[in-house]
Amino acid sequence: MATTRRKKKSNLKQPMQTRRQLLKHIAVNSGLALGVGGVAWWRWSQDPVVEKITPVAEWKNYRVAPSNHYPVMAVIHGQQVPAMVRQGVDSLGGITRFINKGDRVLLKPNVGWDRQPEQAANTGPELVNAVATLCREAGAASVWVTDVSLNDPARCFSRSGIEKAAIEAGAQVRLPTHNDFVDTQMGGQLLKVWPVPRFFHEADKVINLPIVKHHSLCGCTLSMKNWYGVIGGKRNRLHQSIHQSIVDLASAVRPTMTIMDATRVLKRNGPTGGSLADVSFEETIIVSLDEVALDAYALRFLDLQPDAVPFLAMAETAGLGVVDWRSLNVVERQVG
Repeated sequence: MATTRRKKKSNLKQPMQTRRQLLKHIAVNSGLALGVGGVAWWRWSQDPVVEKITPVAEWKNYRVAPSNHYPVMAVIHGQQVPAMVRQGVDSLGGITRFINKGDRVLLKPNVGWDRQPEQAANTGPELVNAVATLCREAGAASVWVTDVSLNDPARCFSRSGIEKAAIEAGAQVRLPTHNDFVDTQMGGQLLKVWPVPRFFHEADKVINLPIVKHHSLCGCTLSMKNWYGVIGGKRNRLHQSIHQSIVDLASAVRPTMTIMDATRVLKRNGPTGGSLADVSFEETIIVSLDEVALDAYALRFLDLQPDAVPFLAMAETAGLGVVDWRSLNVVERQVG
């Protein structure tokens, strides 16, 4: 007969842990868990696949090939802005020298302030309309008009008349939002990496459309100073070294051409202006491929001399152009 063997019950008992031993046990186990987790995190963080790298965009060179067959600058006097712009551009070889069929063209007027055209704080809408019209005639696929305004952008573009002028010429106004800015390598002595609207990187050609006006800090706002409107962020910090900032900006942005509005000139209380008593009618449009020479020429409208504007000599030293505009091939004509 089979016998059944019963399992003998052990009388051994697990020793009771003291409170101190229990806490030590928890601490050891917790340390092991953290160690394993830390190693895993370290290995994950070293994996280049998961590292987040913020890209930095590079500026294009929007210029066209130089030519000895045409002047470098054309000064046009008159009262009909469309005819003056056409004459100036034709003097430098015509719009098709600069704009190809299918190009995406960006126009950069000065639209920094909530002001009306008569106050001359912004580029005149007639100039924007005339240049956009020429670009469309040349077969541009699209013409964009943009600026980083200091006052409310929608009001600036509306009250300046530039929004209406652009739309009537078949151009598109592009007001940069927070999500439109891209970190961009400026490569300057002072300016390194700054946010720039992506529209500049998407464009094939860029035309600078500044206005001549007084500026309380650097004496004048002309073509090179107009590039302040391509950067976002706290750009007022750059005012402490404003002349170097202007040179850095002009070194970074190489436009296809620059067309200066000197039809109305804000002679005092710039850059915002406000009083019509500060505005002078000069009835001049200047088209140039040398922004240093252009700015040096435009000083006459503000009763300034080149040695009173440090950024001009600094820009020439940086190889951006020549202060002595008379040494260049310059034409001057009257239209109408």
